[in-house]
Amino acid sequence: MARSVARSISRHPDRRQFLTAASAVGCVSVFAPSTWAEGSANKEVSWLAETQQRPEKLPADAKSFPSLLVDKAGQPIRTVAAWQERRKELLAQWQEFLGAMPAKRDPSKPPQVKVLEADTVGNVTRQRVEYEVEPGLVTEAYICRPTELTGTTSGVVCFHSTVEHSIRQPAGLGKDVQKAFGLKFAQQGRIVFSPRCFAWPANDKMAVQEETRKYLARVPKSLGMAKMLYDSLVAVDILAKLPGVDPERLGAVGHSLGAKEVLYLAAFDERIKVTVSSEGGVGLKFSNWNAPWYLGTAIDEPGFPHDHHELLACVAPRPFLLVGGESADGDRGWPYIAAALPAYHLSDPTARLGQFNHRQGHAVPPIAEERIEEWFRTYL
Repeated sequence: MARSVARSISRHPDRRQFLTAASAVGCVSVFAPSTWAEGSANKEVSWLAETQQRPEKLPADAKSFPSLLVDKAGQPIRTVAAWQERRKELLAQWQEFLGAMPAKRDPSKPPQVKVLEADTVGNVTRQRVEYEVEPGLVTEAYICRPTELTGTTSGVVCFHSTVEHSIRQPAGLGKDVQKAFGLKFAQQGRIVFSPRCFAWPANDKMAVQEETRKYLARVPKSLGMAKMLYDSLVAVDILAKLPGVDPERLGAVGHSLGAKEVLYLAAFDERIKVTVSSEGGVGLKFSNWNAPWYLGTAIDEPGFPHDHHELLACVAPRPFLLVGGESADGDRGWPYIAAALPAYHLSDPTARLGQFNHRQGHAVPPIAEERIEEWFRTYL
């Protein structure tokens, strides 16, 4: 079994080659200790404890995980410093599995954005922009910002779900207004950058199979999720440099497809201080993670050694809320939260990690909207 998994991973660069490449493209957070926004330690959502309670009855197929707080020598991890070493190892393993990044990037010199069109919606200026996500490869995004902003404010990168109209959804230009996080967050005083996923060659055209085929042909020692992670990092590079954005107060939010993207982004990029992941399917078996535009079929092989509780733990101690509705996420996600909480508790007894289950399917009902907004208002 181990050999079959090894074959699926061996097509990627070896660990030394990968870490060299990862450092070159700016995934430096693997080597940096976590920090959390100063001044927020005594400010909590009133329902935090609810998100950390084990469901009364777990599904029969709920997983259980061994402790992550064990070092290479098999010794218990009891300090933040020791956990940081373990975190480096976990992220390096995940990076090696994800494979090559599509290009190098310099976070201090993000791509220039060109405004294609702009309008005003109440107190928000909404801009459709284009930029080179890779050298010679242009994509689009929406920027929503408070029109009358003075000084600086928090910035949020917002990822659309699997809908034909892509970035028009978070910008408030789709029918699914409950997922218009870009527009709503700007109305509440934040600056939001909503990038288009690589599987959309145009804002109103989804071509997941074809765009994935083209990407994997161009970067064969890679996975689709590596491309999504790279594009997410570039989005944060741009967001952090936008006028009016406080680069120390950055967050990420996404639903469905977007929820998957924010999980990886939060784990790998410590600039992201607050995250909400809604109905993405935190477990590798919860949704279509084995699709070629995500992780591929290697994760289905017997003995595959990883799951996403590791990435959740790597976010610690930064606030992360998992939102489920008993579709992609729900009660069966509790073991993932439980496995990651000890890493959070090393830094602070008040772990800002939890799961809110609204039990209303693959949607963002009003109660979920309220809690997502409160999570950001409290911690960002």
